Amino acid sequence: MKKLLLAALLTAAGFAHAQAIPVREQARVVNEILAERLDVLLPELMKKNNVDMWVLISREYNEDPVLKTMLPAEWLNARRRTILVFYQNPTTSKYEKLAVARYDVGTAIKGAWDMKRFPDQWDALADVIKTRNPNKIAINTSMSYGHADGMDQTDHAEFMRTLPAGFKNKVVSAEKLAVMWLEARTEREMQLYPQLVSATHKIIATGFSEQVITPGITTTADVEWWFRQKIRDSGYDTWFHPTVSIQRKDSGEAKDFASRPKNDVIVPGDLLHVDIGINYLRLNTDVQQHAYVLKPGEKDVPASLKTAFANGNRLQDILTGHFKQGRSGNEILAASLAQAKTEGIGATIYTHPLGLHGHAAGPTIGMWDAQGGVAGSGDFPMHYKTAYSIELNAESTVPEWGKKVRVMLEEDGYFDETGFRYIDGRQKQIYTIPRATTQIGY
Repeated sequence: MKKLLLAALLTAAGFAHAQAIPVREQARVVNEILAERLDVLLPELMKKNNVDMWVLISREYNEDPVLKTMLPAEWLNARRRTILVFYQNPTTSKYEKLAVARYDVGTAIKGAWDMKRFPDQWDALADVIKTRNPNKIAINTSMSYGHADGMDQTDHAEFMRTLPAGFKNKVVSAEKLAVMWLEARTEREMQLYPQLVSATHKIIATGFSEQVITPGITTTADVEWWFRQKIRDSGYDTWFHPTVSIQRKDSGEAKDFASRPKNDVIVPGDLLHVDIGINYLRLNTDVQQHAYVLKPGEKDVPASLKTAFANGNRLQDILTGHFKQGRSGNEILAASLAQAKTEGIGATIYTHPLGLHGHAAGPTIGMWDAQGGVAGSGDFPMHYKTAYSIELNAESTVPEWGKKVRVMLEEDGYFDETGFRYIDGRQKQIYTIPRATTQIGY
């Protein structure tokens, strides 16, 4: 009876989370979004980047990260060697989506390989290129982004070997086009994204509650695996193993991020932290939040920890206040750190784009071990209609503990012409375990 009452109270407090839709329905949604991206978004991006032909080549189980985002939901991998060609005539603006492959690539990209005329696939590709005579042939090679560096050495060598001599000097890197394809969020995607982030928040709320954690018994590994199982049982997937860590009065200083948290028994007085992300409908979330385990007689989080948490929220505001179209990740990082310093906040910022990948392509805004800026990806400019994991930490002194703690926060947000907004709000107070049914953290 007691457990049933607790479950009812948690649901009333907003801790219930929606199940994923059936896999068949997920495929329908994914394919609808993909068709819109290929038919509407991609030609716009090609025109913006002055690229009239984009060639992507992958072999099964060695997929180009970009090409994989263009496969239909029914294709979990490329088939044999899959070659996609996108061409937009610079004079007529006629746009073509071609698959130099044995099959149509779903319903969005039709097969364009006449195997009787061209038994060799590379000859078929060469004919497609010669027939259209592009000004530029963009391929996925990149020094700055693994996402945009998907053409492997073998395919590159074969491609250059069979490319007609007059076209070899037209080959260029597709880096900027590839990154803009990956970072751009469509209106349909942003209708779905709040559901993903909300589900992530609610899974955390349940995991960081007395429904899952019994102080003195439950370990951090127990909670990590509870999160992993709950994500799977809810019909989602995760793109990394969740981590749960502890800061407490009698432990050492916070370690650097290269150290894996140890498996600890959770006890009263612990400040808990989770890093978790789900994958659903080809979109990803990435969230970090905190909970405090009340000591006997305590009714709330200690005031000094509340102050530390407020510093973390303030650092989020400082960072997102510097978001501006055309400003590079390194410029945003430098401005944010300078302002945090003037406000007396011990700041470390390591924010990244979010979308079709968890650590996605776009402007990198610091790394935990690169607070002076990141060459290459940090120089990339911020564009409208892009999503980010606002990932950072604020270090504050907790007098009762006689040391500093890090409030490590990560919340998912969206940037467009109206400014920055959190997709499903952000944590504004530390969860307590146990907690009042009215506390939801936002």
